[in-house]
Amino acid sequence: MNDNKQQQQQQQRKRRRRDDTGDSNDLEESEKANQDEKLQLEDNHSKRTRAMMDYYSKLQDFHKDAERVEGTRKRKAKANAFAATAMAIGAAAANGDDSVSGDKNAAVNDKPPAAGPQRRLWVKNRSKDWWDQCNSPDFPEEEFKKAFRMGKDTFDMICNELSSVVAKENTMLRDAVPERFNAKYLRWPEEESVRRIKEEFESMSGIPNVVGSMYTTHIPIIAPKISVAAYFNRRHTERNQKTSYSITVQGVVDPRGVFTDVCIGYPGSMPDDQVLEKSTLFQRANAGFYQGVWIVGGSGYPLMDWVLVPYTQQHLTWTQHAFNEKIGEIQGIAKESFARLKGRWACLQKRTEVKLQDLPVVLGACCVLHNICELRNENLDASMKFELIDDEMVPEIGLRSANAMKARDAIAHNLLHHNHAGTSFLS
Repeated sequence: MNDNKQQQQQQQRKRRRRDDTGDSNDLEESEKANQDEKLQLEDNHSKRTRAMMDYYSKLQDFHKDAERVEGTRKRKAKANAFAATAMAIGAAAANGDDSVSGDKNAAVNDKPPAAGPQRRLWVKNRSKDWWDQCNSPDFPEEEFKKAFRMGKDTFDMICNELSSVVAKENTMLRDAVPERFNAKYLRWPEEESVRRIKEEFESMSGIPNVVGSMYTTHIPIIAPKISVAAYFNRRHTERNQKTSYSITVQGVVDPRGVFTDVCIGYPGSMPDDQVLEKSTLFQRANAGFYQGVWIVGGSGYPLMDWVLVPYTQQHLTWTQHAFNEKIGEIQGIAKESFARLKGRWACLQKRTEVKLQDLPVVLGACCVLHNICELRNENLDASMKFELIDDEMVPEIGLRSANAMKARDAIAHNLLHHNHAGTSFLS
């Protein structure tokens, strides 16, 4: 019986050893399987990482190639833009024939409705050899100024600001750039600038609260196909003994001769006072925008609460003579500014063949370019000076405000009383 018990115990121990051995084998197999799976995962991860790095490297190479191509395209576009701008400015300075693109964004504060159907104005094809010569570093600065009426630095600044417009790059801001560019260089001054302008005008004349000098000139045109009589300029025709047609440009300038307001395009048969009444300047004045300040004009404008003009009656007192002398100094600033405008851009000196509906764009661009030159102190060569002749007609109703008459008399009295008035009229 004891022998049976021992045998059973031995069998149990054998079974336990076999179970322990089996469990150990199963554990080893499980660990081996886990290790194989881990190695496989690491291998797959390494393969995916290499694939992603290869893809990223190729993507970077692609972007670098694309950037090189785009850079080359932009450099070519910018070079073409500089050449196109050069040709446009050079043509405007030289003769003005077919030299302006068909952009309809005028650099003017207001203009009358254009007559007739709208037509595109194209640029004349010109060789770029001339521009390549002018753009050479060895090209003399004085010769450059003669060709473009400005130095290289000013010209480059304009080209840089307008390159996307002239090159017609496909950008979201392209259409808005001309308007923003014009508003930057031709606008009514801010309050702080108005105070400085008042001080400068008063310093030179002794007349307080002057914010601008106003003048109206005429630009000769060919006879239009419609409304011919409206554009007929009788005074120029009588003086030149040749039938003349024109449109008007009314401008207000600051003491430096920079335009702060322009009104372009009304028919040449209209006198200065009627052009003024049609302008946005007049509308703003009626809304009280110029209350308490003066804009000085010549004898062709009426005396109003905001427009200060000289005495025009035949027999003047010494006080009135002295006042007219000082008013003439202020009004001469606007006239001289228009003379420089026409001297810079010879296309304004003779009859232009630009279509009537496109002409305000051209004239507005000339005014903006003039302002840039004035602001950057681009002096006009003496050989380019232009003698400005515009006949002023005294308006039928020259006195339109009793308060303005009293204010003018008070200013004239103060000028003489405080020894601000000149005495050249006595000599």
